[in-house]
Amino acid sequence: MFTGVSGLLNNGEAMNVIGNNIANVNTVGFKGARSLFSDRLSESIGNNSQVGKGVQLQTVQNLFTQGSSQSSENVTDLSIQGNSFFALKSPVTAAPVALQSGAYLSRAGAFHVDNNLYLVNPDGYQVLDTTGNPIQFSRTTGSATTDFGKVTKVDPNGLITYLASDGITLNYYNTTGAAGLPALPANQAAVQKIAVVTASDPTALSKLGGSLYQATADAGVPAAAFSIPDNQPNGTSEQVLSNSLEQSNVDMANEFVKMIITQRAYSANSKTITTTDQMTQEVLGLIR
Repeated sequence: MFTGVSGLLNNGEAMNVIGNNIANVNTVGFKGARSLFSDRLSESIGNNSQVGKGVQLQTVQNLFTQGSSQSSENVTDLSIQGNSFFALKSPVTAAPVALQSGAYLSRAGAFHVDNNLYLVNPDGYQVLDTTGNPIQFSRTTGSATTDFGKVTKVDPNGLITYLASDGITLNYYNTTGAAGLPALPANQAAVQKIAVVTASDPTALSKLGGSLYQATADAGVPAAAFSIPDNQPNGTSEQVLSNSLEQSNVDMANEFVKMIITQRAYSANSKTITTTDQMTQEVLGLIR
């Protein structure tokens, strides 16, 4: 009977995982999960024989396959083609973020420039550049040729181009709160880019909600400072795509198949409990 109970409990948890996947089918940058089961320690009954004691939920594993890209009319809507993550920090956390492992990670690139000229996500978390500082544009220099107007382009290597307030001059984002540099090829290597961070085992990242992840000891996020060589997208295998959002990687058809299988397993385990109860009733009947 208790073996059947273990099946009920753990298949119920698996149904929760499936339900969460389906609920987030339209969540930008969402990564689905799957339930993996293992058997419990078996009991020896002699003669080199063992009887199993049920099932346990071994792990809920996040799946970091690439989601499809959806075009957007917003230049600062970004997606990553590759395995890395955007790096963010809380608006109340001091800058710069000292280590890559100290940043919040996300695949959801629905960003915009807020009233304080920070590039932020919908919850106000600030996007980091390759120094570990939040990306903040400047409008305090008093120069119409360098003061921020609007973002016009984000290159695959994370290079940000913006239009100055004069409506004519194009500049590159330089570094946090500083005036931009003219959009000339000679300046591309000198300016900071949008930072991306890699995790050697992303399945070990901790989910925080709000499409954010946090590094753990097993995730393999580098405990090193931010830098252009380490955190700039290479523009080939790792690219930042502008006017694009990565959609959830949940496959609805696959989830419905899993739902049917899990429901049948749940029903079968409930049947073992009722059958065991009937057997118990038969034994009690013999006693009477």
